[in-house]
Amino acid sequence: MDIVRDIQPLTSFRRKSAEAVRRLKTTRRPMVLTINGKAELVVQDAAAYQRLLDIAAQADAREGIRQGLEDVSQGRTRPARDVFNALRREYGIPR
Repeated sequence: MDIVRDIQPLTSFRRKSAEAVRRLKTTRRPMVLTINGKAELVVQDAAAYQRLLDIAAQADAREGIRQGLEDVSQGRTRPARDVFNALRREYGIPR
């Protein structure tokens, strides 16, 4: 992040929005907008935001796999057959 270019007052963003949008698309870096000198908003182009969502989804999947492997190593799992049989009994599902 370039703090000189990527942190700007909201009023400057509004006055020069076309220029700001061009910069967002070119640099792919988010822009922090301030109100009364405090960071209040983060703006980024749609493609950069989609990449961020994709990275977050991958991280969620990796964390789920990590937790599953930890459960296996700690013996916190049951065979699927046992789980299905318990569900059949609990809900009266015939075999």
